[in-house]
Amino acid sequence: MMPAGGAEVRAEQLATLERVRHERLVSDELGRLLETLRSYEESLPPDSDEASLIRVARRDRDKELRVPASLRAEIARAKSLGEHAWLDARARSDFQSFAPYLERHVELKLRYAECFDPQHVYDPLLDDFEPGMKTAEIAALLGELKEALVPLVAGIAERADATDDGCMHGHFPAGEQERLLNEIARELPLPPGGWRLDSTAHPFASAFGTSDVRLTTRYDEGRLGTALFALLHEAGHGLYESGISPALERTPLGRPVSLGVHESQSRLWENGVGRSRAFWRRYFPKVQSAFPDQFGRLDAEAFYRAANAVRPSLIRVEADEVTYDLHVILRFELEQEILQEQVEVRDLPEAWNARMQAYLGIEVPRDADGVLQDVHWAEGLFGYFPTYSLGNVIAAQLREAVAAQIDAVDLDSIHDWLRERVHRHGRKLTPAETVERAVGGPVDAAPYVRYLNAKYGELYGL
Repeated sequence: MMPAGGAEVRAEQLATLERVRHERLVSDELGRLLETLRSYEESLPPDSDEASLIRVARRDRDKELRVPASLRAEIARAKSLGEHAWLDARARSDFQSFAPYLERHVELKLRYAECFDPQHVYDPLLDDFEPGMKTAEIAALLGELKEALVPLVAGIAERADATDDGCMHGHFPAGEQERLLNEIARELPLPPGGWRLDSTAHPFASAFGTSDVRLTTRYDEGRLGTALFALLHEAGHGLYESGISPALERTPLGRPVSLGVHESQSRLWENGVGRSRAFWRRYFPKVQSAFPDQFGRLDAEAFYRAANAVRPSLIRVEADEVTYDLHVILRFELEQEILQEQVEVRDLPEAWNARMQAYLGIEVPRDADGVLQDVHWAEGLFGYFPTYSLGNVIAAQLREAVAAQIDAVDLDSIHDWLRERVHRHGRKLTPAETVERAVGGPVDAAPYVRYLNAKYGELYGL
């Protein structure tokens, strides 16, 4: 909501705050305190709040010690300026006006990676979002998904007429959509009195505490699914944030453990729950009531099939379950090539468009629908995108564990199970430990592949 003229001042404010935060974290005083607490930490159960707090604070400090305060401030400044430059460039569909800001991000990220002397330049960037994971691991996981998705997408393409999603397109006034979404949101297990829903250019969720969750969505008056499934996606993020133990509030432990786990919550609620047949048997009457002209003659089964239609699309956040990961793989590959200087930033539109054609068979008409569609690179968030696919994989593992509750549309029980096994721990466990304890094994793509093949095999008669 900030006026455009405030961008530069805000960038300087954020740079100052980041410098102060960095200096506090790397201070000699904190180092002495952590060292003094080492013997106390070793005397405690590893899973205790106190031992976890000391361990995580030490890891955060050790990592930050490698990064100069001046570089942290420059990164924060570039993030703020880049986002506002992106908003303008996207509105005009003009990538080249944004390119200098992205080039600055790449320069800073390469300097940042050098601070860690990594085996792979991408490792420190990925670690910021998925602690402990290496580039080779995520590349192998995405390669496994790509191998499974290509034949599935091809098979569905041959039977594209098996589903009709025409009802999802038409005229849906934003005001009516907003009323519908708020009605659905009130039935989700969000903290009473602790959330709100607003509109934005790119949907996101933020939490300022376990009882202050801010959700956003983007209304497209020509397509109902855009705002609807963005709400369910961001609500999943909000449920995670609000489910962290209040005892961890305002400590380094009081945040989600990683973006992969964070995304597993949004993708589980958006797709595992929100695109399930059982969910729409219960909630389709609300859609009918909001838009009787479009849906009055349809039944819940028709809406379910429309909501799960596989149609290769330009926009990642609007992609169906089957093609979604191809959008992520495209971005991951380009990030690798940019950082390894195999592709110049100014040549990104051509590289992007070529992959969209190769992976999804789609021509990109303009930059706003292609390389400028996401805010992530505008904020310098390299290493972020692969966590979306990691989230899909973990979500499928969690879905298998709560399948009975999903089929019963028992939203409170689903939330209670997730809060007990995932949410409440915050950062007390590592991402790998969180998954292991929740599902009884490591991250595994097999349940996700099974889920997609079973669901879309039935929908498309494969």
